[in-house]
Amino acid sequence: MNKIKTTEPKPIWKIRCTLGEGTLWVKEHNSIYFVDIKKKKICSLNIKNKKKKIFKVNKEIGFVAHVRDHIFILGLQGEIRIQNLKSKKVLKSIPIEPEIKLNRINDGKTDPAGNLWFGTMDNLERKIEKGSLYKLDKNLKLTRVDKNYRITNGPAFIDQYNFYHTDSPKKTIYKIKINKNNKIISKKIFKKLTPEEGVPDGMTVDKNKNLWVAHFRGACVSVFNSRAKLIHRIQFPAKNITNCAFGGKNNQELYVSTATKGMDKADLRKFRYSGFFFGVKTNTKGVLQKKFILSNEAERSLL
Repeated sequence: MNKIKTTEPKPIWKIRCTLGEGTLWVKEHNSIYFVDIKKKKICSLNIKNKKKKIFKVNKEIGFVAHVRDHIFILGLQGEIRIQNLKSKKVLKSIPIEPEIKLNRINDGKTDPAGNLWFGTMDNLERKIEKGSLYKLDKNLKLTRVDKNYRITNGPAFIDQYNFYHTDSPKKTIYKIKINKNNKIISKKIFKKLTPEEGVPDGMTVDKNKNLWVAHFRGACVSVFNSRAKLIHRIQFPAKNITNCAFGGKNNQELYVSTATKGMDKADLRKFRYSGFFFGVKTNTKGVLQKKFILSNEAERSLL
């Protein structure tokens, strides 16, 4: 296997995100999408014509997933929403944990079969384990797959039944295996970061099944092979690295979101690119995130 090579991170959007997250490459739009959770914004950058767009929403937003055309799934506080971003028409709203008022949705991704996975967390980031991991299938059936998380992050999929998922304050990345009934049959610690390395945040995988992990408070993205060995690291001029996704030409560019949340003036002087959105060229290819696939019946009920 060839050694991983990457360029210096380049700021491609000097936006000052409070809490950038949810990186998503949409090939049909030639665009990379990301969110600013605290500013309630969805941002998109067309890498061909450099056109930037910002869509505002009325709640804190953890991620977006693509359905088709301008229709996306939005992971919002207390709600999964299917919406046409262009027309602003809301097609469906699914309440999430209405009984836990201070929880919100955090990170989310689709698996290789087109199901949506996402996690919840306590929005005040207290030391309580009220976060859960959910799966939304093509019939819009919601299943709680795992619970007792403080801050959920990831997931990143090896295949439909095997994936990585993180509890960030515990600095722990888990490797989880489920069966076809969405029951966990194995959950092991894949990697635990040291305090000096910061906190594991958003993640993605490449074609060789290496795991690329954003380090919040760690100013880097690390690459671990399937045996959890560190094989590459990219240093950033930003302190809080929050999420990453492959995209661009040949799916070889890594797009990376960052955050200024929790930084003081000294931090901001030292890491003056914090909050910016970055591109990194690589010599490897990522695994493209699938669209969220709706069943014919579910699509007819919405569209």
